[in-house]
Amino acid sequence: MQAVVLVGGFGTRLRPLTLHRPKQMLPACGVPMIEHVIAGLARHGVTEAILSLGYRPDAFIDAYPDGTCAGVKLTYAVEPEPLDTAGAVRFAALAAGVTDRFLAVNGDVVTDMDVTALVAFHEKSGAEATISLTPVDDPSRYGVVPTDDDGRVLGFIEKPPPGEAPTNWINAGAYVLEPSVLDRIADGRKVSIERETFPALAAQGTLFALGSDAYWVDAGTPATYLDIQLDLIDGRRGSPWPAVDPGSTVSPDATVDRAIIGAGAVIEAGARVERSMIGAGTRVGADAIVADSIIDADVVIGEGASVLELTVIGRGEQVPAGARLADDRVPPPDTWPPKT
Repeated sequence: MQAVVLVGGFGTRLRPLTLHRPKQMLPACGVPMIEHVIAGLARHGVTEAILSLGYRPDAFIDAYPDGTCAGVKLTYAVEPEPLDTAGAVRFAALAAGVTDRFLAVNGDVVTDMDVTALVAFHEKSGAEATISLTPVDDPSRYGVVPTDDDGRVLGFIEKPPPGEAPTNWINAGAYVLEPSVLDRIADGRKVSIERETFPALAAQGTLFALGSDAYWVDAGTPATYLDIQLDLIDGRRGSPWPAVDPGSTVSPDATVDRAIIGAGAVIEAGARVERSMIGAGTRVGADAIVADSIIDADVVIGEGASVLELTVIGRGEQVPAGARLADDRVPPPDTWPPKT
């Protein structure tokens, strides 16, 4: 089966990590997030991933020069302009010559959802499109999908006000689509699959959904990006991943507790790193503290500095000795370049 993977977004909520690269190319325990996504698809028989590209397409093309990722053939479809979710799916599918049933997935969702079961349910129900669903505590940030007992979608409510959602089952960002869906998507303009395409299919009774409580994280924010890595080293997704890269150097007088330490990183004596990600080549100075934060590659954290409360430090930055940062961004947002 072919899968369209949507990876064209700017990753604005993850800035400054995404100032110069797409969020799907950010590392998760040393492996780009896109590889986690595609490896999951490969386990369910996907043999070709069509990457719907927008922001910095060169990052993907340069990273996989042989045209494969996690053993899956890659096809690149670079949007001439942002086309929103449905427009991007249509553009990528047509560019790759898709003529049969196919998958479409959000490239920033890391999940253990059973894609094989989703496809089987789709076929059995005779649906034109089938949505995967996942339960959440607060559905107001997502697209809520009420269904009948057969799984037929009764409506598609995008980001309902808090407390007004009819269900806590939300759109999990993975779809099985018949090629006829492409004919429903207008050409030459932005089209939202959540606000236009799916509501139209639901109104005609051809949209179905299947819920799953499998592992699911939308890695679009610093908090969730850190969560997926802590989950990997904690073994929430099978065997625990290594937390400390063998190519890093951690002083015997340093403390590293539930943290990801990248290749070539140096943690000096007396430093404490907790529940954080330390990027490749970063140096954490003596007696510094990094807790609940994300430090990109090639950063220098000065001696005795404190980096706390989901602070995010961009690639190559420096934190002065003795500085204290909490819930901060380096470089600061007022210095960020416009989205291009």
